[in-house]
Amino acid sequence: MAGLEGKTAIVTGASSGIGAAVAHALAQAGARVAGGARRTDQLETELKLELDVTDPASCERFVEEAVRELGGLDVLVNNAGLGLGRDSFDASSEEDEETVLETNVHGLMRMTRLCLPHLRDGGHIVNMGSIAGRQAYENAAVYVASKFAVRGFSYALREDLLGRPIHVTTVDPGLVESNFSRVRFRGDEEKAGAVYADVEPLTPDDVAKRVNIDELVVKALAQSSPVRIVRDA
Repeated sequence: MAGLEGKTAIVTGASSGIGAAVAHALAQAGARVAGGARRTDQLETELKLELDVTDPASCERFVEEAVRELGGLDVLVNNAGLGLGRDSFDASSEEDEETVLETNVHGLMRMTRLCLPHLRDGGHIVNMGSIAGRQAYENAAVYVASKFAVRGFSYALREDLLGRPIHVTTVDPGLVESNFSRVRFRGDEEKAGAVYADVEPLTPDDVAKRVNIDELVVKALAQSSPVRIVRDA
């Protein structure tokens, strides 16, 4: 990552996984970072601020405080996101659907809208997508839909910002060993561990240190699609 001395950044979902790795990489490059998460005790950023991207009031408070403390904004990393379950859509619940869509789509759009007035020329918006937003797979309809929405929003945002020197990047990771599967399977360690069994997945640091200027699809060498994975016998 190029030197970012004097730059400021906001990272949502910065308490673990890719968000924590990105926040750390930004700080190492010289940026001042405001990390947002519901679990502020797990944040390791310079500014540790409570943030629930599904709550408009929480987002407004976070952005106001972060921008005030940072003195402006150069980078926004919309990382907060989740998946819930691996059931067929007809076994889905409206509560889970709303949680995924509110976090992955509405929260990302909300944070972008709130941060845009503060983003300086030359700034950068990074939206965390997924290869699920490129290749659909079974038993994940709502999560897949949410990540296709992130891709569509990112494309449309580029159009709306045309003429303004703001960079928009979508990062689409593949198999990354993080807290994601633990959340998806509601704390079931056996199911979460099986996702990464007999294969070498990417790590959050892999994703944090391989950000392209436009888009970067990153998968483990043993992975060709969200669920096609060659595992060691």
